[in-house]
Amino acid sequence: MAESKKPGGGVSLRTVNVILIIAAVLIAGLMVLSTFQISSYFSRLTEQSKQQTELSNAARELMDASDYLTEKVQRFTVQGGMEFLESYFDEALKNNRRELALEQLSRGNGTEEAFLKLKEAMDASLELMNREYYAMRLVVEAKGYTGYPDVIGEVKLSEEDKALSAEAKMVRASELVHDDKYYEQKGLIRDRMKESLGELERLAHNEDVNAMNSFRAEIVIFRIVIIVQMLGIFAMVFMTSRLGIHPVLNAVNKIKEDSPIPEMGANEFRYLARTYNKMYGVYRNSIEHLNFKASHDELTGAYNRAGYDLLLSGVDLKSTFMLVFDIDDFKNINDTCGHETGDRVLVKLVHTLSSLFRSDDYVCRIGGDEFVVLMSHSAWGQCDRISSIIENVNETMGVPENGMPSVSVSVGIAHGENVADTRELFENADEALYHSKEKGKHTYTFYRDLHPQEGGQN
Repeated sequence: MAESKKPGGGVSLRTVNVILIIAAVLIAGLMVLSTFQISSYFSRLTEQSKQQTELSNAARELMDASDYLTEKVQRFTVQGGMEFLESYFDEALKNNRRELALEQLSRGNGTEEAFLKLKEAMDASLELMNREYYAMRLVVEAKGYTGYPDVIGEVKLSEEDKALSAEAKMVRASELVHDDKYYEQKGLIRDRMKESLGELERLAHNEDVNAMNSFRAEIVIFRIVIIVQMLGIFAMVFMTSRLGIHPVLNAVNKIKEDSPIPEMGANEFRYLARTYNKMYGVYRNSIEHLNFKASHDELTGAYNRAGYDLLLSGVDLKSTFMLVFDIDDFKNINDTCGHETGDRVLVKLVHTLSSLFRSDDYVCRIGGDEFVVLMSHSAWGQCDRISSIIENVNETMGVPENGMPSVSVSVGIAHGENVADTRELFENADEALYHSKEKGKHTYTFYRDLHPQEGGQN
């Protein structure tokens, strides 16, 4: 059959994708079958490793418990606090880490030799406890403690030690758990522990070697199969991605981000991307122009009332300052100098505010000569900076230039930390502005100074 020459003919990306998916599934199935045996080997190795780790940890628990008891009895003989005695017997009689470690090791396969070494360490630890009991008996006698465990009460002191003074008993008790004989016994425990751990490591090594010898014969064949299969899968995935998936997914993400589409992929997709980007450019220019005009004051460039309302709907009240500015005697400027001069004063004020406040603060014109500045992400520590900015505003506006008279502003300032909504925030700032006007204008007032119990932290 002759090849079709109709527009849009040829193999579709969807058909190619379906074929490649089916092929990938078949290859993946072969890989699963060929690697099943490998997985079983790995499972056995993992189980053996887990068992050896648990046995080694159990063996170390005995030494940790012995060291813990040593620490508590030594601190008891030196400091005499009953909490050390209580901690000692919580470990020795309740937690029983040494006994549990020994029991766990006894259940291991082929661990008889390691168990015997650990049992010797346990016996040495128990023998050492008799010396520790004797030292603790000296301390309770010296301190006059009561309520100690019965096992301490059963310890009989020698006549010589009974005759010692309280201070001498403390010294004698400390010597018993700090002298060379004590640490020789501790050393014996450590030696048996090391021998036990060494035996466990030897067993683990032998098991690993046996498992790896069995595994090695299978892995050579499996490795070749896996490499071939992986190369096939990689080729199919790369081709699918190259043909269309990556360009399409990237384009979708860019559209979600409201951004132009990169011109990449097949020629057909590049054509679509160029066409989309042209339409996108026209669309963005139109939207930005409309949005700016809708939310900004045409005269001053500040946010208008609609922009102000939109900004308020998204602010975090708990971290926002609202500053309400009012130009003092602005009506007189319009009456005496004309509305054109008044407009220039408004433009100068917005320019001054924009230059002195941060780039992420918002300057809004909400009335004829009434302006609001929203300072987001601002805590009470900004008060001094706000005061300085307002003083700079008045200083700048007070300089006559280009036919404009000297003017001043009055300001009311409130913080949203303790307000319920934006309406209350504005009312607080407006009340502060009214107070500034009452004081004689050309000044500023913080709402918290009018109502210290409501205004927030200093």
